[in-house]
Amino acid sequence: MKKLHGKALLVDPALTKSTAFTREEREQFGLRGLLPYDVATINKQKARVLGSVRCKSSAIEKYIFLNALLERNQRLFYRTMMDHIEEIMPLVYTPTVGEACKEFAHIFRKPQGFYITPEDRGDIATILGNWPEKDIRVIVVTDGERILGLGDLGANGMGISIGKIALYVACAGIHPAQCMPIMLDVGTNNVALREDPLYLGYPYPRIIGDEYRSLVDEFVKAVRSRFPNALIQFEDFLTPHAFEFLDRYGKKVRCFNDDIQGTAAVTLAGIYTSCRITQKKFSDLNIMFLGTGSAAGGIAELVVDAFCATGLSKQQARERLWFIDRKGLVTSRSENIKPRIKPFAHEHVACSFVDAIGDIRPDVLIGATGVAGTFDEVIVRKMAAVNDRPVIIALSNPTSHTECTAEQAYQWSDGRVIFASGSPFDPVQFGEKLLKPAQGNNAYIFPGIGLGVYASSARLIPQSMFLAAAGVLASIVTEQEIDMGAIYPTLTRVREVSRAIAVAVCEVAIREGLADTSLPDHLENYIQSLMYEPNY
Repeated sequence: MKKLHGKALLVDPALTKSTAFTREEREQFGLRGLLPYDVATINKQKARVLGSVRCKSSAIEKYIFLNALLERNQRLFYRTMMDHIEEIMPLVYTPTVGEACKEFAHIFRKPQGFYITPEDRGDIATILGNWPEKDIRVIVVTDGERILGLGDLGANGMGISIGKIALYVACAGIHPAQCMPIMLDVGTNNVALREDPLYLGYPYPRIIGDEYRSLVDEFVKAVRSRFPNALIQFEDFLTPHAFEFLDRYGKKVRCFNDDIQGTAAVTLAGIYTSCRITQKKFSDLNIMFLGTGSAAGGIAELVVDAFCATGLSKQQARERLWFIDRKGLVTSRSENIKPRIKPFAHEHVACSFVDAIGDIRPDVLIGATGVAGTFDEVIVRKMAAVNDRPVIIALSNPTSHTECTAEQAYQWSDGRVIFASGSPFDPVQFGEKLLKPAQGNNAYIFPGIGLGVYASSARLIPQSMFLAAAGVLASIVTEQEIDMGAIYPTLTRVREVSRAIAVAVCEVAIREGLADTSLPDHLENYIQSLMYEPNY
Protein backbone atom coordinates (compact mmCIF):
# COMPACT_ATOMS: atom_id res chain seq x y z
CA MET A 1 0.00 0.00 0.00
CA LYS A 2 1.13 3.53 -0.77
CA LYS A 3 2.66 5.43 2.15
CA LEU A 4 1.08 8.86 2.04
CA HIS A 5 1.08 11.65 4.60
CA GLY A 6 -0.77 14.86 5.25
CA LYS A 7 -2.68 16.53 2.43
CA ALA A 8 -1.55 13.90 -0.10
CA LEU A 9 -3.30 11.21 1.96
CA LEU A 10 -6.44 13.31 2.35
CA VAL A 11 -6.87 13.76 -1.41
CA ASP A 12 -5.98 10.22 -2.49
CA PRO A 13 -9.36 8.71 -3.53
CA ALA A 14 -8.35 5.11 -2.75
CA LEU A 15 -6.91 5.79 0.71
CA THR A 16 -8.72 8.79 2.15
CA LYS A 17 -11.21 8.46 4.96
CA SER A 18 -11.82 12.21 5.04
CA THR A 19 -13.46 13.16 8.34
CA ALA A 20 -13.41 9.52 9.50
CA PHE A 21 -9.68 9.54 10.32
CA THR A 22 -9.34 8.82 14.04
CA ARG A 23 -7.49 11.04 16.51
CA GLU A 24 -4.58 8.58 16.47
CA GLU A 25 -4.48 8.51 12.67
CA ARG A 26 -4.57 12.29 12.51
CA GLU A 27 -1.51 12.38 14.72
CA GLN A 28 0.27 9.54 12.89
CA PHE A 29 -0.31 10.83 9.36
CA GLY A 30 0.15 14.56 9.91
CA LEU A 31 -3.53 15.41 9.57
CA ARG A 32 -4.01 17.55 12.69
CA GLY A 33 -5.43 20.90 11.69
CA LEU A 34 -6.36 19.64 8.22
CA LEU A 35 -9.76 18.31 9.29
CA PRO A 36 -12.69 19.63 11.32
CA TYR A 37 -12.93 18.41 14.93
CA ASP A 38 -15.59 15.72 14.52
CA VAL A 39 -14.47 12.14 13.87
CA ALA A 40 -17.24 10.82 11.63
CA THR A 41 -18.25 7.25 10.94
CA ILE A 42 -18.70 6.02 7.40
CA ASN A 43 -22.43 5.84 8.13
CA LYS A 44 -22.52 9.53 9.05
CA GLN A 45 -20.63 10.34 5.85
CA LYS A 46 -23.04 8.17 3.89
CA ALA A 47 -26.02 10.04 5.34
CA ARG A 48 -24.45 13.29 4.18
CA VAL A 49 -23.95 11.85 0.67
CA LEU A 50 -27.54 10.65 0.46
CA GLY A 51 -28.83 14.01 1.64
CA SER A 52 -26.83 15.76 -1.06
CA VAL A 53 -27.96 13.31 -3.76
CA ARG A 54 -31.62 13.58 -2.85
CA CYS A 55 -31.68 17.36 -2.92
CA LYS A 56 -30.49 17.45 -6.55
CA SER A 57 -33.28 18.30 -8.97
CA SER A 58 -32.27 16.07 -11.89
CA ALA A 59 -30.75 12.66 -12.49
CA ILE A 60 -27.79 14.11 -14.39
CA GLU A 61 -26.96 16.41 -11.46
CA LYS A 62 -27.03 13.37 -9.19
CA TYR A 63 -24.74 11.53 -11.62
CA ILE A 64 -22.25 14.42 -11.61
CA PHE A 65 -22.26 14.54 -7.81
CA LEU A 66 -21.76 10.77 -7.45
CA ASN A 67 -19.01 10.73 -10.06
CA ALA A 68 -17.23 13.49 -8.15
CA LEU A 69 -17.57 11.42 -4.98
CA LEU A 70 -15.97 8.43 -6.73
CA GLU A 71 -13.07 10.66 -7.77
CA ARG A 72 -12.42 11.86 -4.22
CA ASN A 73 -13.41 8.95 -1.92
CA GLN A 74 -13.76 5.49 -3.49
CA ARG A 75 -14.73 3.63 -0.35
CA LEU A 76 -17.48 6.05 0.58
CA PHE A 77 -18.84 5.97 -2.97
CA TYR A 78 -19.00 2.17 -3.09
CA ARG A 79 -20.32 1.83 0.47
CA THR A 80 -23.16 4.21 -0.39
CA MET A 81 -23.88 2.48 -3.69
CA MET A 82 -23.87 -1.02 -2.18
CA ASP A 83 -26.08 -0.10 0.77
CA HIS A 84 -28.58 1.80 -1.40
CA ILE A 85 -28.17 0.02 -4.70
CA GLU A 86 -31.78 0.32 -5.88
CA GLU A 87 -31.54 4.10 -5.53
CA ILE A 88 -27.95 4.65 -6.68
CA MET A 89 -27.45 2.15 -9.51
CA PRO A 90 -29.96 3.82 -11.88
CA LEU A 91 -28.01 7.06 -11.33
CA VAL A 92 -24.59 5.50 -11.92
CA TYR A 93 -25.70 3.31 -14.82
CA THR A 94 -28.91 2.89 -16.80
CA PRO A 95 -30.93 4.92 -17.41
CA THR A 96 -28.93 8.01 -16.32
CA VAL A 97 -25.66 6.93 -17.95
CA GLY A 98 -27.26 7.43 -21.36
CA GLU A 99 -27.75 11.13 -20.71
CA ALA A 100 -24.32 11.28 -19.08
CA CYS A 101 -22.71 9.88 -22.24
CA LYS A 102 -24.51 12.38 -24.44
CA GLU A 103 -23.25 15.18 -22.20
CA PHE A 104 -19.89 13.59 -21.34
CA ALA A 105 -17.67 16.30 -22.81
CA HIS A 106 -19.78 19.04 -21.22
CA ILE A 107 -19.78 17.56 -17.70
CA PHE A 108 -16.16 16.37 -17.78
CA ARG A 109 -14.35 17.12 -14.52
CA LYS A 110 -11.38 14.81 -14.07
CA PRO A 111 -9.75 12.16 -16.28
CA GLN A 112 -10.94 8.61 -15.64
CA GLY A 113 -10.14 5.51 -17.64
CA PHE A 114 -7.71 4.99 -20.50
CA TYR A 115 -7.97 6.30 -24.07
CA ILE A 116 -6.49 4.74 -27.21
CA THR A 117 -6.64 6.48 -30.61
CA PRO A 118 -5.36 5.64 -34.10
CA GLU A 119 -2.36 7.88 -33.36
CA ASP A 120 -1.28 5.34 -30.73
CA ARG A 121 -0.86 2.58 -33.31
CA GLY A 122 2.37 0.68 -32.67
CA ASP A 123 2.64 2.03 -29.11
CA ILE A 124 -0.43 0.58 -27.38
CA ALA A 125 1.51 -1.91 -25.26
CA THR A 126 3.92 0.85 -24.25
CA ILE A 127 1.30 3.40 -23.25
CA LEU A 128 -0.72 0.82 -21.30
CA GLY A 129 2.28 0.92 -18.97
CA ASN A 130 1.22 4.45 -18.02
CA TRP A 131 -1.76 3.04 -16.14
CA PRO A 132 -0.82 3.21 -12.43
CA GLU A 133 -2.16 -0.21 -11.42
CA LYS A 134 -0.53 -3.40 -12.70
CA ASP A 135 -2.67 -6.31 -11.43
CA ILE A 136 -5.64 -5.69 -13.71
CA ARG A 137 -8.31 -8.42 -13.71
CA VAL A 138 -11.21 -6.72 -15.53
CA ILE A 139 -11.19 -4.42 -18.56
CA VAL A 140 -14.37 -2.94 -20.01
CA VAL A 141 -13.74 -1.54 -23.49
CA THR A 142 -16.01 0.26 -25.93
CA ASP A 143 -15.49 2.06 -29.20
CA GLY A 144 -18.58 4.21 -28.62
CA GLU A 145 -20.32 3.32 -31.87
CA ARG A 146 -23.54 1.92 -30.46
CA ILE A 147 -24.04 3.33 -26.99
CA LEU A 148 -27.23 1.84 -25.51
CA GLY A 149 -29.96 2.83 -27.98
CA LEU A 150 -28.35 6.21 -28.60
CA GLY A 151 -26.02 5.39 -31.49
CA ASP A 152 -22.54 6.74 -32.20
CA LEU A 153 -21.33 8.87 -29.28
CA GLY A 154 -17.61 8.60 -30.03
CA ALA A 155 -15.32 9.19 -27.06
CA ASN A 156 -18.34 10.15 -24.95
CA GLY A 157 -18.91 6.40 -24.73
CA MET A 158 -16.26 6.28 -22.01
CA GLY A 159 -19.15 6.84 -19.61
CA ILE A 160 -20.33 3.30 -20.36
CA SER A 161 -16.98 1.72 -19.51
CA ILE A 162 -16.73 3.75 -16.29
CA GLY A 163 -20.27 2.77 -15.31
CA LYS A 164 -19.75 -0.94 -15.95
CA ILE A 165 -16.58 -0.90 -13.85
CA ALA A 166 -18.59 0.60 -10.97
CA LEU A 167 -20.97 -2.36 -11.24
CA TYR A 168 -18.11 -4.88 -11.18
CA VAL A 169 -16.98 -3.37 -7.89
CA ALA A 170 -20.36 -2.82 -6.23
CA CYS A 171 -22.10 -5.97 -7.47
CA ALA A 172 -19.26 -8.51 -7.36
CA GLY A 173 -16.63 -7.00 -5.09
CA ILE A 174 -13.77 -6.91 -7.56
CA HIS A 175 -11.32 -4.36 -6.15
CA PRO A 176 -11.37 -0.97 -7.92
CA ALA A 177 -7.59 -1.12 -8.40
CA GLN A 178 -8.04 -4.29 -10.45
CA CYS A 179 -10.55 -2.76 -12.86
CA MET A 180 -9.83 -0.61 -15.91
CA PRO A 181 -12.25 1.27 -18.22
CA ILE A 182 -10.93 1.75 -21.76
CA MET A 183 -12.11 3.82 -24.69
CA LEU A 184 -11.02 2.82 -28.19
CA ASP A 185 -11.46 6.29 -29.62
CA VAL A 186 -11.35 5.55 -33.33
CA GLY A 187 -13.26 8.66 -34.36
CA THR A 188 -16.97 9.30 -34.75
CA ASN A 189 -19.40 9.64 -37.64
CA ASN A 190 -21.60 11.82 -35.46
CA VAL A 191 -20.98 15.15 -37.19
CA ALA A 192 -22.62 17.18 -34.43
CA LEU A 193 -20.12 15.75 -31.95
CA ARG A 194 -17.13 16.46 -34.15
CA GLU A 195 -18.31 20.05 -34.56
CA ASP A 196 -18.92 20.53 -30.84
CA PRO A 197 -16.09 22.81 -29.62
CA LEU A 198 -16.11 21.04 -26.25
CA TYR A 199 -15.85 17.51 -27.69
CA LEU A 200 -12.82 15.72 -26.24
CA GLY A 201 -12.43 12.82 -28.64
CA TYR A 202 -10.48 12.06 -31.82
CA PRO A 203 -12.22 14.61 -34.08
CA TYR A 204 -12.27 12.63 -37.35
CA PRO A 205 -14.60 10.15 -39.06
CA ARG A 206 -14.34 6.59 -37.78
CA ILE A 207 -11.55 4.46 -39.16
CA ILE A 208 -12.94 1.37 -40.86
CA GLY A 209 -11.97 -1.92 -42.47
CA ASP A 210 -8.50 -3.36 -41.98
CA GLU A 211 -7.27 -0.13 -40.38
CA TYR A 212 -9.90 -0.54 -37.63
CA ARG A 213 -9.48 -4.29 -37.19
CA SER A 214 -5.71 -4.07 -36.95
CA LEU A 215 -5.98 -1.47 -34.18
CA VAL A 216 -8.34 -3.74 -32.22
CA ASP A 217 -5.92 -6.64 -32.82
CA GLU A 218 -3.04 -4.59 -31.46
CA PHE A 219 -5.13 -3.58 -28.45
CA VAL A 220 -6.02 -7.20 -27.59
CA LYS A 221 -2.39 -8.33 -27.96
CA ALA A 222 -1.18 -5.41 -25.86
CA VAL A 223 -3.62 -6.25 -23.06
CA ARG A 224 -2.51 -9.88 -23.05
CA SER A 225 1.10 -8.71 -22.79
CA ARG A 226 0.66 -5.99 -20.14
CA PHE A 227 -2.20 -7.51 -18.12
CA PRO A 228 -2.09 -11.29 -18.70
CA ASN A 229 -4.65 -11.98 -15.94
CA ALA A 230 -7.26 -9.56 -17.27
CA LEU A 231 -10.54 -10.46 -18.91
CA ILE A 232 -11.76 -8.16 -21.68
CA GLN A 233 -15.43 -7.23 -21.77
CA PHE A 234 -16.44 -5.77 -25.14
CA GLU A 235 -19.22 -3.26 -24.66
CA ASP A 236 -21.55 -1.39 -27.06
CA PHE A 237 -19.83 -2.23 -30.33
CA LEU A 238 -21.89 -2.13 -33.53
CA THR A 239 -23.60 -5.49 -34.12
CA PRO A 240 -21.38 -6.75 -36.99
CA HIS A 241 -18.22 -5.86 -35.04
CA ALA A 242 -19.63 -7.29 -31.82
CA PHE A 243 -20.13 -10.73 -33.35
CA GLU A 244 -16.93 -10.51 -35.41
CA PHE A 245 -14.72 -9.84 -32.39
CA LEU A 246 -16.47 -12.48 -30.30
CA ASP A 247 -15.82 -15.03 -33.06
CA ARG A 248 -12.29 -13.73 -33.62
CA TYR A 249 -11.06 -13.73 -30.02
CA GLY A 250 -13.52 -15.82 -28.00
CA LYS A 251 -11.73 -19.15 -28.45
CA LYS A 252 -8.24 -17.86 -27.73
CA VAL A 253 -8.58 -14.84 -25.41
CA ARG A 254 -10.23 -14.41 -21.99
CA CYS A 255 -13.04 -12.20 -23.28
CA PHE A 256 -16.79 -11.88 -23.81
CA ASN A 257 -19.35 -9.45 -25.18
CA ASP A 258 -21.85 -8.28 -22.61
CA ASP A 259 -24.41 -7.04 -25.14
CA ILE A 260 -24.51 -10.49 -26.70
CA GLN A 261 -23.76 -12.94 -23.89
CA GLY A 262 -24.64 -11.01 -20.74
CA THR A 263 -27.97 -9.92 -22.18
CA ALA A 264 -28.60 -13.47 -23.37
CA ALA A 265 -27.99 -14.97 -19.94
CA VAL A 266 -30.14 -12.50 -18.03
CA THR A 267 -32.98 -12.92 -20.55
CA LEU A 268 -32.76 -16.72 -20.47
CA ALA A 269 -32.91 -16.57 -16.68
CA GLY A 270 -36.11 -14.52 -16.91
CA ILE A 271 -37.62 -17.06 -19.31
CA TYR A 272 -36.72 -19.90 -16.96
CA THR A 273 -38.35 -18.07 -14.04
CA SER A 274 -41.47 -17.23 -16.05
CA CYS A 275 -42.11 -20.97 -16.48
CA ARG A 276 -42.56 -21.22 -12.70
CA ILE A 277 -45.47 -18.78 -13.07
CA THR A 278 -47.05 -20.01 -16.30
CA GLN A 279 -46.47 -23.70 -15.45
CA LYS A 280 -45.32 -24.21 -19.03
CA LYS A 281 -42.49 -26.57 -19.86
CA PHE A 282 -39.43 -24.63 -20.97
CA SER A 283 -38.73 -26.94 -23.92
CA ASP A 284 -42.28 -26.39 -25.24
CA LEU A 285 -41.98 -22.59 -25.50
CA ASN A 286 -42.24 -20.57 -28.69
CA ILE A 287 -40.26 -17.34 -28.44
CA MET A 288 -40.50 -14.29 -30.68
CA PHE A 289 -37.93 -11.48 -30.98
CA LEU A 290 -38.54 -7.96 -32.19
CA GLY A 291 -35.16 -6.77 -33.47
CA THR A 292 -32.30 -8.57 -35.19
CA GLY A 293 -29.27 -6.93 -33.56
CA SER A 294 -26.52 -8.31 -31.36
CA ALA A 295 -28.69 -8.61 -28.26
CA ALA A 296 -31.49 -10.55 -29.97
CA GLY A 297 -29.05 -12.75 -31.88
CA GLY A 298 -27.07 -13.52 -28.75
CA ILE A 299 -30.19 -14.41 -26.77
CA ALA A 300 -31.40 -16.73 -29.53
CA GLU A 301 -28.09 -18.60 -29.66
CA LEU A 302 -27.98 -19.12 -25.89
CA VAL A 303 -31.65 -20.20 -25.83
CA VAL A 304 -30.80 -22.79 -28.50
CA ASP A 305 -28.11 -24.16 -26.19
CA ALA A 306 -30.62 -24.23 -23.34
CA PHE A 307 -33.20 -26.05 -25.46
CA CYS A 308 -30.57 -28.55 -26.57
CA ALA A 309 -29.72 -29.19 -22.91
CA THR A 310 -33.32 -30.44 -22.48
CA GLY A 311 -32.87 -32.99 -25.26
CA LEU A 312 -34.03 -31.08 -28.33
CA SER A 313 -31.90 -31.19 -31.47
CA LYS A 314 -30.39 -27.93 -32.68
CA GLN A 315 -32.89 -27.83 -35.55
CA GLN A 316 -35.83 -28.45 -33.20
CA ALA A 317 -34.53 -25.71 -30.92
CA ARG A 318 -34.20 -23.19 -33.73
CA GLU A 319 -37.72 -23.92 -34.95
CA ARG A 320 -39.07 -22.55 -31.67
CA LEU A 321 -37.49 -19.12 -32.22
CA TRP A 322 -38.88 -16.45 -34.56
CA PHE A 323 -37.75 -12.94 -35.51
CA ILE A 324 -39.57 -9.75 -36.49
CA ASP A 325 -37.82 -6.89 -38.30
CA ARG A 326 -39.06 -3.60 -39.75
CA LYS A 327 -40.85 -5.45 -42.58
CA GLY A 328 -42.59 -8.01 -40.39
CA LEU A 329 -41.89 -11.69 -39.83
CA VAL A 330 -38.44 -12.84 -40.97
CA THR A 331 -38.99 -15.92 -43.13
CA SER A 332 -36.86 -18.09 -45.38
CA ARG A 333 -37.99 -15.89 -48.29
CA SER A 334 -36.98 -12.60 -46.67
CA GLU A 335 -34.18 -10.59 -48.26
CA ASN A 336 -30.96 -9.32 -46.68
CA ILE A 337 -31.18 -11.52 -43.60
CA LYS A 338 -28.28 -11.05 -41.20
CA PRO A 339 -26.02 -14.13 -41.09
CA ARG A 340 -26.68 -14.84 -37.39
CA ILE A 341 -30.45 -14.62 -37.96
CA LYS A 342 -30.61 -16.92 -41.02
CA PRO A 343 -30.92 -20.14 -38.98
CA PHE A 344 -34.14 -18.71 -37.51
CA ALA A 345 -35.73 -17.71 -40.83
CA HIS A 346 -38.34 -20.44 -41.19
CA GLU A 347 -40.89 -21.36 -43.84
CA HIS A 348 -43.92 -19.11 -43.39
CA VAL A 349 -45.94 -16.65 -45.40
CA ALA A 350 -44.86 -13.03 -45.09
CA CYS A 351 -46.98 -11.25 -42.51
CA SER A 352 -47.09 -8.30 -40.14
CA PHE A 353 -45.91 -8.30 -36.53
CA VAL A 354 -49.41 -8.60 -35.09
CA ASP A 355 -50.46 -11.31 -37.56
CA ALA A 356 -47.28 -13.25 -36.75
CA ILE A 357 -48.28 -13.27 -33.07
CA GLY A 358 -51.68 -14.67 -34.07
CA ASP A 359 -50.15 -17.36 -36.30
CA ILE A 360 -47.19 -18.45 -34.15
CA ARG A 361 -48.74 -17.81 -30.73
CA PRO A 362 -45.45 -17.06 -28.96
CA ASP A 363 -45.32 -17.72 -25.24
CA VAL A 364 -42.58 -15.10 -24.83
CA LEU A 365 -42.10 -11.80 -26.67
CA ILE A 366 -38.67 -10.14 -26.39
CA GLY A 367 -37.91 -6.61 -27.57
CA ALA A 368 -34.36 -5.56 -28.43
CA THR A 369 -34.95 -2.73 -30.88
CA GLY A 370 -33.82 0.46 -29.21
CA VAL A 371 -37.08 1.99 -30.51
CA ALA A 372 -39.65 3.29 -28.05
CA GLY A 373 -43.27 2.23 -28.29
CA THR A 374 -42.87 -0.76 -30.59
CA PHE A 375 -44.90 -2.90 -28.17
CA ASP A 376 -48.05 -0.84 -28.58
CA GLU A 377 -51.52 -1.60 -27.28
CA VAL A 378 -52.43 -3.77 -30.27
CA ILE A 379 -49.33 -5.95 -29.81
CA VAL A 380 -49.70 -6.34 -26.05
CA ARG A 381 -53.41 -7.16 -26.33
CA LYS A 382 -52.66 -9.71 -29.05
CA MET A 383 -50.09 -11.40 -26.79
CA ALA A 384 -52.70 -11.42 -24.01
CA ALA A 385 -55.27 -12.93 -26.40
CA VAL A 386 -53.08 -15.95 -27.20
CA ASN A 387 -51.72 -16.46 -23.65
CA ASP A 388 -53.33 -16.61 -20.22
CA ARG A 389 -50.08 -15.18 -18.81
CA PRO A 390 -48.13 -13.53 -21.65
CA VAL A 391 -44.42 -13.00 -21.03
CA ILE A 392 -43.11 -9.69 -22.38
CA ILE A 393 -39.49 -8.65 -21.94
CA ALA A 394 -38.74 -5.12 -23.18
CA LEU A 395 -34.96 -4.92 -23.07
CA SER A 396 -34.13 -1.63 -24.76
CA ASN A 397 -32.67 1.17 -22.70
CA PRO A 398 -32.43 3.91 -21.62
CA THR A 399 -36.02 4.23 -20.41
CA SER A 400 -36.90 6.64 -23.22
CA HIS A 401 -36.19 3.86 -25.74
CA THR A 402 -38.05 0.98 -24.11
CA GLU A 403 -40.58 -0.94 -26.24
CA CYS A 404 -43.32 -0.29 -23.66
CA THR A 405 -43.56 0.78 -20.06
CA ALA A 406 -44.51 -1.49 -17.20
CA GLU A 407 -47.76 0.39 -16.64
CA GLN A 408 -48.72 0.03 -20.31
CA ALA A 409 -47.99 -3.69 -20.28
CA TYR A 410 -50.10 -4.25 -17.15
CA GLN A 411 -52.99 -2.07 -18.34
CA TRP A 412 -53.18 -3.51 -21.85
CA SER A 413 -53.02 -7.11 -20.62
CA ASP A 414 -55.56 -6.57 -17.82
CA GLY A 415 -52.81 -7.23 -15.29
CA ARG A 416 -51.99 -10.70 -16.63
CA VAL A 417 -48.60 -9.95 -18.19
CA ILE A 418 -45.33 -11.22 -16.76
CA PHE A 419 -43.19 -8.18 -17.54
CA ALA A 420 -39.51 -7.38 -17.39
CA SER A 421 -37.52 -4.51 -18.84
CA GLY A 422 -33.94 -3.44 -19.38
CA SER A 423 -34.48 -0.15 -17.55
CA PRO A 424 -36.05 0.17 -14.10
CA PHE A 425 -39.72 1.02 -13.61
CA ASP A 426 -41.56 1.90 -10.41
CA PRO A 427 -44.08 -0.57 -8.96
CA VAL A 428 -47.55 -0.35 -10.49
CA GLN A 429 -50.79 -0.51 -8.52
CA PHE A 430 -53.22 -2.64 -10.51
CA GLY A 431 -56.51 -3.09 -8.75
CA GLU A 432 -55.78 -4.31 -5.25
CA LYS A 433 -52.37 -5.72 -6.14
CA LEU A 434 -49.03 -3.92 -6.20
CA LEU A 435 -46.99 -5.29 -9.11
CA LYS A 436 -43.24 -4.83 -9.07
CA PRO A 437 -41.83 -5.08 -12.60
CA ALA A 438 -38.56 -6.95 -12.92
CA GLN A 439 -35.49 -5.33 -14.39
CA GLY A 440 -33.58 -7.66 -16.71
CA ASN A 441 -30.32 -5.97 -15.86
CA ASN A 442 -27.03 -7.42 -17.07
CA ALA A 443 -25.64 -6.45 -13.67
CA TYR A 444 -27.10 -9.75 -12.48
CA ILE A 445 -24.75 -11.62 -14.83
CA PHE A 446 -21.48 -10.01 -15.93
CA PRO A 447 -20.10 -9.11 -12.47
CA GLY A 448 -20.51 -12.73 -11.33
CA ILE A 449 -18.93 -14.00 -14.55
CA GLY A 450 -15.96 -11.70 -13.94
CA LEU A 451 -15.64 -12.76 -10.32
CA GLY A 452 -15.72 -16.43 -11.27
CA VAL A 453 -13.12 -15.96 -13.99
CA TYR A 454 -10.93 -14.03 -11.54
CA ALA A 455 -11.28 -16.74 -8.89
CA SER A 456 -10.55 -19.62 -11.28
CA SER A 457 -8.09 -17.86 -13.63
CA ALA A 458 -10.15 -19.41 -16.42
CA ARG A 459 -8.27 -19.14 -19.70
CA LEU A 460 -11.47 -18.70 -21.75
CA ILE A 461 -15.09 -17.72 -21.12
CA PRO A 462 -17.25 -20.25 -23.02
CA GLN A 463 -21.01 -20.13 -23.60
CA SER A 464 -21.42 -22.84 -20.96
CA MET A 465 -20.54 -20.27 -18.29
CA PHE A 466 -23.41 -18.03 -19.39
CA LEU A 467 -25.79 -20.98 -19.54
CA ALA A 468 -24.80 -21.90 -16.00
CA ALA A 469 -25.17 -18.27 -14.88
CA ALA A 470 -28.72 -18.10 -16.26
CA GLY A 471 -29.70 -21.22 -14.36
CA VAL A 472 -28.24 -19.88 -11.13
CA LEU A 473 -29.97 -16.51 -11.47
CA ALA A 474 -33.35 -18.15 -12.11
CA SER A 475 -32.94 -20.48 -9.14
CA ILE A 476 -32.33 -17.59 -6.74
CA VAL A 477 -35.69 -15.88 -7.37
CA THR A 478 -37.93 -16.41 -4.33
CA GLU A 479 -41.64 -17.23 -4.28
CA GLN A 480 -42.29 -13.88 -2.60
CA GLU A 481 -40.59 -12.07 -5.49
CA ILE A 482 -42.59 -14.11 -7.99
CA ASP A 483 -45.85 -13.24 -6.17
CA MET A 484 -45.06 -9.58 -6.84
CA GLY A 485 -44.74 -10.30 -10.56
CA ALA A 486 -40.93 -10.27 -10.62
CA ILE A 487 -38.88 -12.81 -12.55
CA TYR A 488 -35.57 -11.57 -11.13
CA PRO A 489 -34.40 -11.13 -7.55
CA THR A 490 -34.36 -7.68 -5.98
CA LEU A 491 -31.21 -5.71 -6.72
CA THR A 492 -30.44 -5.67 -3.00
CA ARG A 493 -29.43 -9.34 -3.42
CA VAL A 494 -27.11 -8.77 -6.35
CA ARG A 495 -23.90 -9.62 -4.46
CA GLU A 496 -25.47 -12.89 -3.35
CA VAL A 497 -26.30 -13.54 -7.02
CA SER A 498 -22.78 -12.67 -8.16
CA ARG A 499 -21.21 -14.97 -5.58
CA ALA A 500 -23.44 -17.87 -6.63
CA ILE A 501 -22.72 -17.27 -10.32
CA ALA A 502 -18.99 -17.09 -9.58
CA VAL A 503 -19.19 -20.52 -7.93
CA ALA A 504 -20.94 -21.92 -11.01
CA VAL A 505 -18.34 -20.33 -13.31
CA CYS A 506 -15.53 -21.92 -11.28
CA GLU A 507 -17.26 -25.29 -11.53
CA VAL A 508 -17.51 -24.95 -15.31
CA ALA A 509 -13.84 -23.93 -15.49
CA ILE A 510 -12.83 -27.00 -13.50
CA ARG A 511 -15.09 -29.35 -15.46
CA GLU A 512 -13.89 -28.07 -18.85
CA GLY A 513 -10.21 -27.92 -17.89
CA LEU A 514 -10.01 -24.13 -18.17
CA ALA A 515 -8.97 -23.25 -14.61
CA ASP A 516 -5.37 -22.10 -14.39
CA THR A 517 -5.28 -22.18 -10.61
CA SER A 518 -5.95 -24.76 -7.93
CA LEU A 519 -9.30 -24.12 -6.26
CA PRO A 520 -10.29 -25.09 -2.69
CA ASP A 521 -13.20 -27.40 -1.93
CA HIS A 522 -15.31 -24.69 -0.31
CA LEU A 523 -15.70 -22.45 -3.34
CA GLU A 524 -18.33 -20.15 -1.85
CA ASN A 525 -16.17 -19.26 1.16
CA TYR A 526 -13.14 -18.76 -1.08
CA ILE A 527 -15.02 -16.46 -3.45
CA GLN A 528 -16.48 -14.50 -0.54
CA SER A 529 -12.93 -13.94 0.72
CA LEU A 530 -12.02 -12.31 -2.61
CA MET A 531 -14.88 -9.81 -2.54
CA TYR A 532 -13.95 -6.21 -1.77
CA GLU A 533 -15.80 -4.61 1.14
CA PRO A 534 -15.49 -0.81 1.14
CA ASN A 535 -15.08 -0.03 4.82
CA TYR A 536 -12.64 2.05 6.83
